[in-house]
Amino acid sequence: MTDHATPASPTPASSDPFMDPAAPDASGDGDIDFARDTTLAVGKDASLTLGTESLIVLDDDFQKDGKTSCCALCRPGSSNTRAIPFDNVLWAETSDTLLTISFAAPISKTAVRPELLTYPLPLDPGPARIWIAKLLDRAYGESQKRKRAKVLLNPHAGKGSAVKWWIRDIEPILRAARIELDVHTTSSQGEAVTIAEKLDIEAYDMVVSCSGDGLPHEVFNGLGKRPDARRALAKIAVVQMPCGSGNAMSCNLTGSSSPSLAALATVKGVVTPLDLISITQGSTRTLSFLSQSVGIVAESDLATENIRWMGQARFTYGFLTRLLKKRIYPCDLAVKVAIEDKAAIREHYRQECEKRGTLGERRGNKDENDDDSAASTSAAGDEGLPTLRYGTVNDKLPSDWVNIPYDTMGNFYCGNMSYMAADTNFFPATLPNDGLMDLVCIDGRIARTAAVDLMLAVENNKFFDKPLVSYRKVLGYRIMPREQESGYISIDGERVPFEPFQAEIHRGLGTVLSCSRWKYEAQGP
Repeated sequence: MTDHATPASPTPASSDPFMDPAAPDASGDGDIDFARDTTLAVGKDASLTLGTESLIVLDDDFQKDGKTSCCALCRPGSSNTRAIPFDNVLWAETSDTLLTISFAAPISKTAVRPELLTYPLPLDPGPARIWIAKLLDRAYGESQKRKRAKVLLNPHAGKGSAVKWWIRDIEPILRAARIELDVHTTSSQGEAVTIAEKLDIEAYDMVVSCSGDGLPHEVFNGLGKRPDARRALAKIAVVQMPCGSGNAMSCNLTGSSSPSLAALATVKGVVTPLDLISITQGSTRTLSFLSQSVGIVAESDLATENIRWMGQARFTYGFLTRLLKKRIYPCDLAVKVAIEDKAAIREHYRQECEKRGTLGERRGNKDENDDDSAASTSAAGDEGLPTLRYGTVNDKLPSDWVNIPYDTMGNFYCGNMSYMAADTNFFPATLPNDGLMDLVCIDGRIARTAAVDLMLAVENNKFFDKPLVSYRKVLGYRIMPREQESGYISIDGERVPFEPFQAEIHRGLGTVLSCSRWKYEAQGP
């Protein structure tokens, strides 16, 4: 995460060498009061100033010995000044004799590392402590400081690099931000379900999964098994550090598949309600946070586990090999449609992004004055998962659902997030908490060239408008595969039995940390 404004040198007429380039022009006695409140002298030739978007550090020692090695923080035209974006400030504190500021310094376009600035504490530490409180308020905004994290580390995620990335990229950022860490290394599939189910939710603020998308799926389902499931899902934020071959959750919520940038975004992340989807199949009920697929996408993911060493390239390889065979997946589909027209979907997306609203409203609570009743109300705290409005896959179909037979289904794909992998914005109209799923259906008889064009359109953010793409906002659906004895069904990238299943969405049932709260870090429709 970097400062969006490019720092510029102060004009020759300026008498304030600490002037934040993003700050509005001002004049008069107010400038003196502003400087007094925001500038802290930390030595004969050094001072720290709270700008509009950055911490401005003026230190003549920068010219002498390069006190910070981070050239990305240099202010153009001024060798003794640095601008550290508030987004990158991790922590600040005083000891008996020192004032210390830790920040995330860019070492490349895709990585940051924690660095320190230290200065002698003034003889009167009172003003310094007041100034630090103001700095941390600006650095964190609505984000909680010093979060408490249960960390689940999957050593086998992706190409097996999770432990290395944790030690090198993630842990240093979190510790520099004074996040309390309780680290557990997983050893078997399903272990995270048990951990989340038994978690002391009063002792933690978030569960951090250093993994692909599989571990967050387990955590959501573990929380969902609790007798106080609704309260636990609202209280505990589920977070992903991108360490797998598929890191969709991180891409959507932090805008990055870089472990260190995702760690920084988590430090500054704000509590965000997330729609969750109940999947009923046979006698089981599970929760889905990402996607469900039948057809070419499911096979491209699940049938390529043997080439996991290829990383994200295995999805492309799997897709192309099946595309050449023109596979079809006959099924019967019943849908509770909310918005069918693409123009109406685009307008819905625009309105939702502008609407904002309280956390309670984003969770679908009726009390508009309640900031987050699911997390704070004792009555809701004793409740398990919400009652299914449309029943299960074993019940009679609701009369207002639309039945659609698909003899030549090529791709059935339902998404709750935009990115399904880095740079793969398959569902551009999805929103974190609008209470709707995005359903895409594509006929399997389309020409191979047209199918390749659709794949390229995803990468170019033109997929939504393609005429061959059926794109709907739905509240629920039931899909019943037929004419096949076996096949692949993917729920959040995890394989489930090849048999009918039903899905319905619950607005704002889960909780995550995000950069913006109202939308994903993806281009809209």
